Amino acid sequence: MTDAPQTSESAAAIVAERPVAPTQAFGRLFPPAIRAFVRTSELGLAVVALVIGLVSGLLVSGMSLFSQFAHEILFGLPRGQHLSLSVDLDPWRTVAAIAGGGLALAMLTRWAGTRFRGRLADAIEANALHGGRLSVGGSLFITVQTMISNGCGASVGLEAAYTQICSAFSSVFGRALGARRNDMRVLVACGAAGAIAAAFHAPLAGSFYGFEVVLGSYSVVSLVPIVGSAVAASMVAGVFVDHRLLASAPGAEHLGHGELLHMLVVALICSAVSVGLMSSVAASERLFNAVVKPAWLRPVLGGAMVAGIGLVAPAALSSGHGALPIAVAPDAPLAALLAISVLKAGAASISLGSGFRGGLFFASLFLGALIGRCYADATAMIPILPHANVNAMALVGMAGLATGIVGAPFAMTCLALEMSGDFGVTLSALIVSAIVSLVVRETFGYSFATWRFHLRGETIRGPHDIGWERDLRVARLMRHDVRTMRADTQIDEARALLPVGSTKDVMLLDSQGRYAGSLLVSDLHSTTEEATAPVSALAHMQTTFLTPGESIRHALDLFSESEADVLAVVSDPVQRKVIGQLSEAHALRRYGEELERRNRAFVER
Repeated sequence: MTDAPQTSESAAAIVAERPVAPTQAFGRLFPPAIRAFVRTSELGLAVVALVIGLVSGLLVSGMSLFSQFAHEILFGLPRGQHLSLSVDLDPWRTVAAIAGGGLALAMLTRWAGTRFRGRLADAIEANALHGGRLSVGGSLFITVQTMISNGCGASVGLEAAYTQICSAFSSVFGRALGARRNDMRVLVACGAAGAIAAAFHAPLAGSFYGFEVVLGSYSVVSLVPIVGSAVAASMVAGVFVDHRLLASAPGAEHLGHGELLHMLVVALICSAVSVGLMSSVAASERLFNAVVKPAWLRPVLGGAMVAGIGLVAPAALSSGHGALPIAVAPDAPLAALLAISVLKAGAASISLGSGFRGGLFFASLFLGALIGRCYADATAMIPILPHANVNAMALVGMAGLATGIVGAPFAMTCLALEMSGDFGVTLSALIVSAIVSLVVRETFGYSFATWRFHLRGETIRGPHDIGWERDLRVARLMRHDVRTMRADTQIDEARALLPVGSTKDVMLLDSQGRYAGSLLVSDLHSTTEEATAPVSALAHMQTTFLTPGESIRHALDLFSESEADVLAVVSDPVQRKVIGQLSEAHALRRYGEELERRNRAFVER
């Protein structure tokens, strides 16, 4: 998913969600036979995924229709007219709608206060840390925020609301069925896949979005549920709304060898723009937080600024979904397309930075198509260069920039295929997406969602399940039968107390009983130090130790960095009371056992 918290206040409120134990109430929703069927059968999981897909299609359709209705009411649009394709917006109505929406959003956030503290996690974070468990209340709050932001015309997409509510339903449904941890993660991916498939009428793109962005892996066990959910959601949404990005596939000639240079250039441009866009959102947020006080005024001021941009270029408003045909319009001038690109990027940065909630998925598709089209038009002005195909460049630009923002190259490639039906263009989209993915990961290291995690101090780099690593803490691994000795004990006295073979090491304590280092018994008996010298002269790791709350991953990193075989476990870094010890061998063995158990879940249930 591409959404993340927007303001520092909301970022501070968003802390790691603690897994919530399933209650008996959930267990009573379905009889034991049905729960057993889901827990023990791949067919059962597939049936549940189909239900999730059907519900996801309905949810996406309902939110999409509501957003369009809000645009028509607030901006006085004709029925069915997309906001981003409007040509004559009323200035006062536009400012009032977007600034008023910002005020409503600020009031909602202020009212929510700490009500949802610790429960605002998206599908990626839920799968990475909490075994696919999402808070219903927190998810509804995020969804309402996004609906207000998009409905009032702010330059944000609805994909955040789509994936949030569909994934939350999947999580609740899975808990009601008593699904296992790995199955819960698959079901959350089913919800997200259904949301994206319904949002773009693209089941292949939705499926790979579920694999790449939300689940983080592909397995035979997860194939049928995720694909089934995406197909079902796309079919249901197709009954109610037309979510195709272009009214008809633009098509393109099969690309020859001369197009490889164009693809490389477009890929590099998309890489730079995606990094710049993500950085500009963070810079905009810092600027609003530093300059605009109080906090509730930020979305109001940001909304007024976005309204001003929208009066100049209506295509910069809302998600930009409806304005995508501009990128392939044959009579669109290059200067106008460049201006729309800059204004859309600015409007999105201001919207997200000032506190509106939403994602950059839709915006990245629109901007990528504009970038590809502008590049193709530019090559036509240079006689010595081979001319690039306009429609093909628009599609590969869209796939490339969306890959840089979302971080899902195969999903974006499939989206290009489902839009164009041209395998030549699809191959080009795959090449560009692969290049962009490599360049962005090497130079920036994040997608938009994981970048937002990084800004709030989280270390998540993707949806891979690392929650078990955080649960496996030093307190569960350490030995409590640790031997200690005062650091001022003389060497000859220590030799008498610790004969060879009695133990491998001992922890030293200073005069106040605090940890002062570790002593190897082998060093004690082989040293050439004076017999009357204190054993502190032989101490190692005086400032290197573990605390009970640290994870096994941190412990293994510390073992590698310090090259120690055993580390002391102290109560806290200040008091440093020795409460145990942990060996690297034991930590590695436990880590390997847990890792093997998790890996088995990919091939068996």
